[in-house]
Amino acid sequence: MAAAVLLFTTFLVGVVGNGLYLWVLGLKMRMTVTTLWFLHLVSCYLLFTLLIPFFIVYVLLGFHWVFGTVMCKFLNTCISLGMFTSVFLLTLISLDRYTLSHHPIWCRHHRNVPRARKLVVGVWLASFSLSAPYLAFRETRVLDGGRIICVNNYALSRDWNGAEPQELGRRVHLAIFMVRFLLGFLLPFCTIVGCYSRVGLKMKEKKLAWAGKPFKVMVAAVVSFFLGWLPYHLYQSLNLYKKEVPESVTGTLLVIYTFTSCFNACFTPVLYLFVGEKFWQVFRMSLLTLVKAAFVDDLGSSAPKYSGRQGSEVENTKQEMA
Repeated sequence: MAAAVLLFTTFLVGVVGNGLYLWVLGLKMRMTVTTLWFLHLVSCYLLFTLLIPFFIVYVLLGFHWVFGTVMCKFLNTCISLGMFTSVFLLTLISLDRYTLSHHPIWCRHHRNVPRARKLVVGVWLASFSLSAPYLAFRETRVLDGGRIICVNNYALSRDWNGAEPQELGRRVHLAIFMVRFLLGFLLPFCTIVGCYSRVGLKMKEKKLAWAGKPFKVMVAAVVSFFLGWLPYHLYQSLNLYKKEVPESVTGTLLVIYTFTSCFNACFTPVLYLFVGEKFWQVFRMSLLTLVKAAFVDDLGSSAPKYSGRQGSEVENTKQEMA
């Protein structure tokens, strides 16, 4: 019940929050390289939150899967796709920050939206290729009591209890885990830490590092990434040794991993977006304009007209986007 409440809260906050972020980024701000990064990053978190209701039902039914094998494969593939894409985009953002601070002349001539779009497409394709194995491995299994669970079948065999399929499945599981851990956590984490460390040193040389938002944002980005994804990979590593690890340990880690995943989906966009004063100003002005337009429509105006302070606010918004 606690997990279901947590997931439901994440669903509400995530859909509303990420939906507002997408509205501002996609419709209210001028498309730049940075805006493009965050537009797709928030899309990943929105994808994750839109899938949560299926798992709420799964939890409330006592981990009884009622959506069929196709949905079992599809949903878990989408979750893996969102995870890899968000991790790769966070890595791209850190590399972008490093390039801006250390190679400004190169950025002036080569850093543009068309090239950034190609990188984003490459990220989504790479993430899909790393997530595609779930289309084969994820299956439904009927237990003795009639309960159906959605699990990984790495041996691709219906002989769930055979010694040979179990050994083959353990080896495939280990290979899959190593790829996911290296490409989905260790290498991105080292890249993010390295890039932000170099950016921090560069800012310190210019006596800008320790006094404002930028350094705090960099530290928060590294810490949130580490704490957000480490429990997930620890849980996956313990699944390799289910028989040797007490169920209480894996259960506790599952709760922690669920909590950190929910935190990532809801609050990581807040961390990255609301620290930017320009985004906050456009966000606030867009909401204000939307509310005023709604009141004008309610009063029966045939067409929205902006005058006085409202007109100046719209002009200011346009200037912020320019």
